[in-house]
Amino acid sequence: MLQKTHSLAGVLAAEGVMIYFQQPLISWESGAALLIGCLAGPLADIDKKGSTMAKVFLPLSYLLQFLGVKHRTLTHSIVALIALGFLLSPLPDFFYWTCLLAYASHPLIDLLNEQGVALFWPWKKKFRILPKFMAIDTGSFGESVFCMILLVAVIVIPFVYLLPKGML
Repeated sequence: MLQKTHSLAGVLAAEGVMIYFQQPLISWESGAALLIGCLAGPLADIDKKGSTMAKVFLPLSYLLQFLGVKHRTLTHSIVALIALGFLLSPLPDFFYWTCLLAYASHPLIDLLNEQGVALFWPWKKKFRILPKFMAIDTGSFGESVFCMILLVAVIVIPFVYLLPKGML
């Protein structure tokens, strides 16, 4: 999936956390959560040379390349999610869950791709949710449709769940 798709999935995850914690849409915490979601969603692609996240976090990307980490392996695995969970543990619950779930949205939607994800890295077997003929190829029309569905959800959810009741 492309960065825009992962960013939208991360924002959608952040909105889910905002709903769970009953965080009002108009607050600095919500603004921070949406920004975190937008950035944490595509972060797992730090292992892909040339990706925006690899450019932003260049030293870490170079380290992963030096160590021979292939795309959709370590950074897309349950091991990475557990490590990130420990790393983020000092954060307040609201931001902890925003970061973790936005990051987790990345391997989750990559499971829709034909190439799949090595969820149980270092075991090399890659998993996908959809059969090959239904899988969503990166940059395809199918991804554009999926991205549009995410965009609609990201726009509609605040109106339904997060805006104060008198504002509609």
